[in-house]
Amino acid sequence: MKKVETLQNKIGFWAATAVVIGSIIGSGVFMKPASMAAELGSPIWLALAWVIAGVFSLFGALIFAEVGALIPENGGLYVYFKHMFGDFFAFLYGWAAFAVINTASVAAIAFVCILYADYFLHLPRFSPAIEQITWHIPFLGNLHPLDNFGVKAAAILLVIFLTFLNYLSLRAASAFQLISTIVKVVVIVALVVGIFFFGQGSFHHFVDATAPKHGWPLISAMVIAMTGAFMAYDGWINIASMAGEIKKPQVNIPKSLFVGVLACIVIYLLVNQAYLYALPIEQVALSPLVAADAITVSWGNAGASIIAALIVVCTVGAVNGNIMACCRITYQMGHDRVFSSWAGKVQPRFKTPGNALWLHGIWTSVFILSGTFDMLANMFVFVTWVAYLFGAIGIFILRKKMPDATRPYKVWGYPFVPIVFIVFSAFYLTVTIWSDVNNYVSGKAPVINSLLGLAITALGIPFYFYYRKKYNRA
Repeated sequence: MKKVETLQNKIGFWAATAVVIGSIIGSGVFMKPASMAAELGSPIWLALAWVIAGVFSLFGALIFAEVGALIPENGGLYVYFKHMFGDFFAFLYGWAAFAVINTASVAAIAFVCILYADYFLHLPRFSPAIEQITWHIPFLGNLHPLDNFGVKAAAILLVIFLTFLNYLSLRAASAFQLISTIVKVVVIVALVVGIFFFGQGSFHHFVDATAPKHGWPLISAMVIAMTGAFMAYDGWINIASMAGEIKKPQVNIPKSLFVGVLACIVIYLLVNQAYLYALPIEQVALSPLVAADAITVSWGNAGASIIAALIVVCTVGAVNGNIMACCRITYQMGHDRVFSSWAGKVQPRFKTPGNALWLHGIWTSVFILSGTFDMLANMFVFVTWVAYLFGAIGIFILRKKMPDATRPYKVWGYPFVPIVFIVFSAFYLTVTIWSDVNNYVSGKAPVINSLLGLAITALGIPFYFYYRKKYNRA
């Protein structure tokens, strides 16, 4: 029998925690507070939106920590769903993760990174006539692949470079992740301390509001605002995708998830309160880049360059963390022969999932060039939370299917925490569909984003049956 190659490199607790924090903290905490404030109109509701989103992200992390400790294999949710619901359901998630969720997210973060690096680089651009060359894609609208081409080209180079680093060595990539995470946490703390202790502001901004929402408009606005917060928190699940490459995964996965997500909740709250200390909620809502405006109020005109450098530092680590973890799902699908077996091959010299890494890198680069990543990444927040909902349901299934299995970690507060998470997820998804339909009917959106996300996921069904037939799977 042919020997099956497996990934053999291992990382420890601190590197795993760095992957969690590094995958979470990207551009979201700098880009999303303005739109969230515009929806809610109140500093109290804004802080509460970050807390609620953080708590439910932590609940999700605690739930999946039990499954990760029980099934310490590469592939994350894809592997968990195989045990919970079977190959077909698992494949649909893995397809969605490769087709858009993970690749579009990396594309969006890489583009934002270079967009702010361009503050210092001054990358070249084509003439306006060339930049406006248009491709029309059904359901996605008009695309301008040559618009801001210098930034796009540099973003692609960043993705290729970090893909190559991960291709050469997991240890080198995880060391880079650990260092970049330490740097980003230090500079964010410096930002918060600088605004609170050396800037001008008012603690009255924490409570004062001229037009706060109430009743059903508040509930709808809170759900929309939390979508932004969930995007900023997203990435905590990534560490589960590389469980097979973590030392003592039964111990280190739960610990790294708990410590990493809790640290991000604290960091996000401190950063948002720093914004509110410098600016009233009305100014936060109108600010295209609230962090830069808060720094400018506190420190003067140097704020723009400081925040540009800060975003570059944060997003480089987020790009690397997502590249490192997300390709493991596609690798495991190829390894299981429900996807191209080429993607499941181990690089013989470096013992990394080399083919899956390059497949993700190329597809991510296509998204960067097309410019569709932001819309698609927003759309697939919905699909991601569908997956989280079923994952939480699946923990009850695994308790029944595998009652005698050794569980090194059991979710805190079982069954209360999973039930609350399931109810909240179902409510969040229902209100999201309702909001998307309303936006479509009123002409605010060209498509119903949530349903389009499910439709793109369904496009993977023919691939499932093709590969099942190709590899003679029953």
